[in-house]
Amino acid sequence: MQTNIFTSDEQQRIIEAIRQAEKATSGEIRVHVEPQCPTGDPIERAIEVFARLGMHQTKEQNGVLFYLAHADRKFAVVGDKGIDAKVPADFWKTTKDLLRNHFAAGEYAIGLSRGIERAGEQLKHYFPYASDDTNELADDISFD
Repeated sequence: MQTNIFTSDEQQRIIEAIRQAEKATSGEIRVHVEPQCPTGDPIERAIEVFARLGMHQTKEQNGVLFYLAHADRKFAVVGDKGIDAKVPADFWKTTKDLLRNHFAAGEYAIGLSRGIERAGEQLKHYFPYASDDTNELADDISFD
């Protein structure tokens, strides 16, 4: 099964969306893609991947992971405890709805790019960019 479902242009679009979103926030955004969700539960799997990628090590605990198991048609968006402590309970609902609409049409790269843009807009309210911010996590897409 194909692990990387994106063309090189689509990958660059997603990475650029991450870079643009992170310009407005100290939050850190990653994307992880795999064909199947080995646990069956995309949130549980996203939490595992979050830990494996070291996303819990950000200074403000404000990492966000977009997880996609494309063959299983499952996805999740999870944030670290620093984000969860500050945002309202429905914080990610609009982002998930946006992703769901694009994913249902097979538009994974567009959906991820727009979801990342939306997350960046939301994150900047709670974690605005500061002049001493450093990019704590890689902007590339990880694959299994």
